[in-house]
Amino acid sequence: MFKNEELSVRIVELRGDYYQIGLEQGKELMSLSSFQQIDHLRELTTNSNVQKSKEILENISPKLFQELSGLAEGLNMELDSTIKLFSGYDVVFPEMGCTTLVNDGYYVRNYDFSPEMYDARLVFMRPLNGYTSVGFSQQVIGRLDGMNEKGLVVGLHFVNNEHRDEGFIATTIVRMLLEQCANIEEAIAFITDIPHGYCYNYSITDKSGKSILVEASPQQQIINFANPLICTNHFESEILRSKNRINIQGSVKRKEYVSSLLTGELSPMSVYHHFNDSSSPLFFKHYKEYFGTLHTVVYSPKDLSIIIGVGENCKPIVFSLKEFMEGRLILPEYMKGAINQVSL
Repeated sequence: MFKNEELSVRIVELRGDYYQIGLEQGKELMSLSSFQQIDHLRELTTNSNVQKSKEILENISPKLFQELSGLAEGLNMELDSTIKLFSGYDVVFPEMGCTTLVNDGYYVRNYDFSPEMYDARLVFMRPLNGYTSVGFSQQVIGRLDGMNEKGLVVGLHFVNNEHRDEGFIATTIVRMLLEQCANIEEAIAFITDIPHGYCYNYSITDKSGKSILVEASPQQQIINFANPLICTNHFESEILRSKNRINIQGSVKRKEYVSSLLTGELSPMSVYHHFNDSSSPLFFKHYKEYFGTLHTVVYSPKDLSIIIGVGENCKPIVFSLKEFMEGRLILPEYMKGAINQVSL
């Protein structure tokens, strides 16, 4: 399984109001020969509180609620069922890994998980009444990481799913931040005001060059300013350390390795190769165990450029969110790369 297997990521372009964007995505999913994640989502959302989710979304993220309404029509599905499956509220989700460095005006990240539960969609979105953004989707409306037109960049880092409460999963929170926040200050105000379902770190930077690590549990969110910023998959603040998983050695080692890279000069392209090289201590091949590197991405908030690779040793593709906003960016249908399973 996953031996020199091709990993293909669809590149999706969405324009219109939020209802139209949801409708288009519903039709997109219906046109696929099989949307394998539906069965996974049904298993993960067994106990979701749909009514509570609707109330919160209508209050704090009405645009996302409109998108879910359009998605329901596109899927020919009841709105309540769509919210249950795709809102990310009160969802059980497996462990995953992610490593991020924010330094010298760029944000580089590896996302580690399983291709079986990966949307494999890079979404460029230009809503009529919201911020243009680009990011990797999860559960269609959620984002694993992304950047908006204001230069705000956000990514998630799993910490623990044992200390949970009713609230949103991190992918939905990342999407909300990209939709509603233009800078670090707005992101801090928003992320401390929404219900968190799980323990996650959030690495965030903006066009000013400021960067923060948000250590978030359902009970509280700790804001740490740092530059350079290195973020992996464990809490470091004394008040939240007890919520870490028992074994965080791998997360600690990744952070130490990234720190060692800072002794040299790193351009966005050179740091991309440090993260994407299959022999790098930051690149993992344990796909069956939900810990294989699926994509490497470098966001540059100042010029709104994105360097992306799928799988290992991937020749990077460079996109410009600015060119997309101006209607000058011609997007390919897919990005492709290779993944190889190595047993633990």
